[in-house]
Amino acid sequence: MGTNGSTMLKPLRQGLPPLDPAAVSNAASCALPARYEAVREARKFTRRTLDQWELGYHFDDVCLVVSELVTNALRHALPANAPRMADQPPPVRLHLMRWTERLVCAVRDPSHDSPVARDSDDFSAESGRGLFLVDSFSDSWGWHPMAGTLSGKVVWALFRLQGPSATASAPAPTE
Repeated sequence: MGTNGSTMLKPLRQGLPPLDPAAVSNAASCALPARYEAVREARKFTRRTLDQWELGYHFDDVCLVVSELVTNALRHALPANAPRMADQPPPVRLHLMRWTERLVCAVRDPSHDSPVARDSDDFSAESGRGLFLVDSFSDSWGWHPMAGTLSGKVVWALFRLQGPSATASAPAPTE
């Protein structure tokens, strides 16, 4: 389901030093079918990838964000009832990229429409909180249109990486 590769996302500079695309230490991506079961497939792919990269301790937050980004792509970016030809690439693709101090989750879809964050005040609404959750659980997020031969957009979320030792309590003093 997944393939290794490198994906370049330019606007990931918010409050961090610029990213060097050549400095990506790990990258993986998977094509997702245009059906809601793809969200489960995206979560499984994310679990396997983070475990391979020894980042399993980030799974809960990253998985929630991946689920929201993929769901949004399936719900809002795909034309309703549009048949997909066998020779066409899958309409949605999940990319995970790791640098030393950050992890980026990016979902590519065929829509040119910008993602719209809805008002987060109405927590009783059955939908519309996805980007609020992405904003709450990631360190930053954004989107940009695709360039070149690919059409559509990429919606991304960035996580600053801290190892489990960074959150562990300080060692006991020695005598």
